[in-house]
Amino acid sequence: MIKVISAIVAGIVLLVWTLAVFAYPQKPAPAKQTTATDPGEQAFRQNCGRCHNAPESLSPREVKAVVQQMRVRAMLTQKDAELLLKYLAP
Repeated sequence: MIKVISAIVAGIVLLVWTLAVFAYPQKPAPAKQTTATDPGEQAFRQNCGRCHNAPESLSPREVKAVVQQMRVRAMLTQKDAELLLKYLAP
């Protein structure tokens, strides 16, 4: 008998908790800021961000080699290449 009462109480508690969680509308997550103030970051998002994440750490020499290679592949302008170099290897 005690097990039955315990099961009923546990069920009621679970039901009340579920209703409390889902009955109230949740606040929407704050929108991520998508505007870039750095022109190099803007160039990265427009040209590179479609396929790549910003690299964590590359030497300036590696950045230069990557930008030179991708300038041809992604048809980057000279200005975009220069902005990317300044942004990725300041």
